[in-house]
Amino acid sequence: MSAAGLPADAATEVAADALVVLAGVGESVLDVAEHERAVASAHAGAVVTFAGVVRDHDDGRSVAALTYEAHPDADRIIGEIAARVAARSGAVRVAVSHRVGDLAVGDVALVAAVSSAHRAQAFAVCGDLVEEVKAALPVWKRQVFADGTHEWVGAL
Repeated sequence: MSAAGLPADAATEVAADALVVLAGVGESVLDVAEHERAVASAHAGAVVTFAGVVRDHDDGRSVAALTYEAHPDADRIIGEIAARVAARSGAVRVAVSHRVGDLAVGDVALVAAVSSAHRAQAFAVCGDLVEEVKAALPVWKRQVFADGTHEWVGAL
C-alpha cells in the first residue's frame, strides 16, 4: 500500500489531471492542516476542507463519547472512493481520512481536502467526496449517551 492507502500503482494520477495524495483509515489523530498541505499546489487557486467533528448531541440526546470501527478493507475502500471522485472531477488534488477507535466530543473523525484552480469546483468536489465516504465506507459508530445507553450507527 502507498501513503495514499492505494495500491502503489494507483496512488499516482487517477486521471490526466486528477490526483489522490492521501487516503486512509486509522487510529491516529487527524490533522486538518496536514490534509490542506497535502493538496496544495501552484496550480490551485482554491483549497476546501471539511472536518467532521464529534458533537455532544444526536437526535436530542447528549453524547458522551463514541467509538468508530471499520471493516478490514476500509483503508482500501476509502482510496477507491477518493480515486473515483478525483477521476470524474478533472483537475483536482484530493486527500481524505477517517479515524477509528475511541473518540471524544470535539475530536475530528473525518477530514476531506480538495484543491483545484477555482473555488466552485473545490467546494463541489469536497462535498461529493464527503457524501460518498459517508455513504460507502464500511465504518460503524457506537455512540454512548450521557444516560449510559448506547446505539450503533452504520454508514451502510
